Amino acid sequence: MVDPPLAPEEAASTGGERAVWEAFLDCQRREVAEKIAGVSEEDARRRLVPSLTTLGGLLKHLSAVERSWFQRRLASREPADIAGWVDGGDPSWTLGPDDTVERLLAEYAEACEESRRVAARSALDYSVPHSRLGRVSLRWIYAHMIEETARHAGHADILREQLDAARPTR
Repeated sequence: MVDPPLAPEEAASTGGERAVWEAFLDCQRREVAEKIAGVSEEDARRRLVPSLTTLGGLLKHLSAVERSWFQRRLASREPADIAGWVDGGDPSWTLGPDDTVERLLAEYAEACEESRRVAARSALDYSVPHSRLGRVSLRWIYAHMIEETARHAGHADILREQLDAARPTR
């Protein structure tokens, strides 16, 4: 027994390639969600940098990116057949009046769960057309999603640090 217990990505240290890809992507997904969980609605919308980046916007954007890579590209679904935004452009960062922390977290969890279901149906070498790269494999999509999600987890970490530092201590 290891104390503290191993995280899923640590437990996958001797697992197969797919288990490692899945564990590390899920680790980054958890990191993002944990940074946003518990913030106020106001703080989720607070812009602390010149760009559109907010904690809520990060989560909304990552939900769109999950849907874009796994549902739109890997599963070849039409955007009209996918619930939610599937483009990672500026609108994916913009929060609407109904975008609460609870709703954004639920939407992200749902998008990630659908990504897992879609990916489970394909081998790592399975590839799909891509307008710029020609073709991309599921393995490449996992690597890209780990990079994308980890980068935004870092952004969320900094934003959360700024928000927490701005709170008065008692």
